[in-house]
Amino acid sequence: QVQLVESGGGLVQAGGSLRLSCAASGFTPSDYAMGWFRQAPGKERDFVAAIIWSRGNTYYADSVKGRFTISRDNAKNTVYLQMNSLKPEDTAAYYCATGPARRFTVVTIHRPAEYAYWGQGTQVTVSS
Repeated sequence: QVQLVESGGGLVQAGGSLRLSCAASGFTPSDYAMGWFRQAPGKERDFVAAIIWSRGNTYYADSVKGRFTISRDNAKNTVYLQMNSLKPEDTAAYYCATGPARRFTVVTIHRPAEYAYWGQGTQVTVSS
């Protein structure tokens, strides 16, 4: 059974940093892509970043490039999202998601509908 468990969210001041973790179990991550998405109240779920586990290729939304970094730890089956220089507009629930890597292209990796499994989310609040 695929499970994704996020952690690391919290309240931080603008300009601060947080590191989110997504612990994966029930599947072989090396065959999958891992993505981070976020959703603010009343808004759609937006792509943040993704990584192709086996190759390490990374993808970022323009809004977070240069501030956020996605990485993975093979030994721990965990994906991280390091978030620096946080802004109030980064406030949202952050979700980890995964799907078979073969499904994705550079275009579809940004689409929530392409991901088969989701975590429960972790809240990030950035105060001004």
